[in-house]
Amino acid sequence: MKQYGLIGFPLSHSFSKKYFTQKFEDENITDCAYELYTLEHIKDLQDLLDANPDLYGLNVTVPHKKNVLKYLDWIEHDARNAGAVNCIRIIKESPVLAAFSGEVGVEGHDFRLEGFNTDLYGFEMSLRPLLKEQHTEALVLGDGGAAQAVKCVLENLDISYKVVTRSPHKDNLLFKDLKPRHIETHKLIINTTPLGTAPDVEAFPPIPYQAITDEHLLYDLIYNPPETMFLRKGAERGATPKNGYEMLVLQAEKSWEIWNSKEKHP
Repeated sequence: MKQYGLIGFPLSHSFSKKYFTQKFEDENITDCAYELYTLEHIKDLQDLLDANPDLYGLNVTVPHKKNVLKYLDWIEHDARNAGAVNCIRIIKESPVLAAFSGEVGVEGHDFRLEGFNTDLYGFEMSLRPLLKEQHTEALVLGDGGAAQAVKCVLENLDISYKVVTRSPHKDNLLFKDLKPRHIETHKLIINTTPLGTAPDVEAFPPIPYQAITDEHLLYDLIYNPPETMFLRKGAERGATPKNGYEMLVLQAEKSWEIWNSKEKHP
């Protein structure tokens, strides 16, 4: 049976396991299973792969989206640009072929690890249909791992952006310095922070909500709860709200497509 799974730490809950388990059941896929693999230290990836020879694909979550890069044999272009990988395809190959495949990610083993970022695909495909002519400038709230995929997509779509953080970093705006004029000139606002995630559903990013209008699009990467306070406060001002559920579904399906692809990479 082919095994797939999610690595990260901690793994208290998982959209991916629930989604793929239901997918396999609905589509009568009986030769595949999806499991959670709690991995505190990324250096233990080699042991995980050795212990699970039937693994053909992994999703990657915090804190390993960045530190897994050095263990991969090949990284897709956009994932490299984003500096984060959330999907790994595991290709079985003989030790002889592995020796000629270029740099070795996990030394001395008969598999090849390819890295992708399906968050980029999920975010872009869920955002595109909502974009209107006024959405030429964006505010990205937060600058953690999730923000990297968002910024990469905005660059691909030629949407200029400013990043908003609590602490000074490069030319980021600070939450405490945000003024109504920043909201008025940035009609697309994307929350990549965990503020508002269940169970702390009353939390929200501190921005001047009074400046939001019906021309604004508010996108929250959070999907639980379906309507965060960030989205609710924007909707009350007439803004279009969008949560992160569709993004998760799209990125999961893209992972499945990658794992089952026959395409070979250099």
